[in-house]
Amino acid sequence: MRRAEVLKVFKILHRTRQTVFKDDTRSLDAARLKINEEFKNNKNETSPEKIAELIKLASDVEVILRTCVLQGVYVDANKIKLLPRNDVLRDNAPYCDTPKQNT
Repeated sequence: MRRAEVLKVFKILHRTRQTVFKDDTRSLDAARLKINEEFKNNKNETSPEKIAELIKLASDVEVILRTCVLQGVYVDANKIKLLPRNDVLRDNAPYCDTPKQNT
């Protein structure tokens, strides 16, 4: 059961990597190496609690990659064009400087 969960999160991380770093071979390779290295380092883990913790960590990393990482492309010497994905473009609650008063 745990093996299937680990494999699933491993595949999800790699798919997210391919989406987030699309057309950026340097970042794609670096992310692939880091993902593979981390999974290889914890390959012999036997504690169910530690495995569950590592699966949770990998899932959290996937969410952060998908929702927080933006690609930027140099357009000019001093200009960078941002390439946001739909996962990054989400509704934000407006910031209110004054606290609400209870009446």
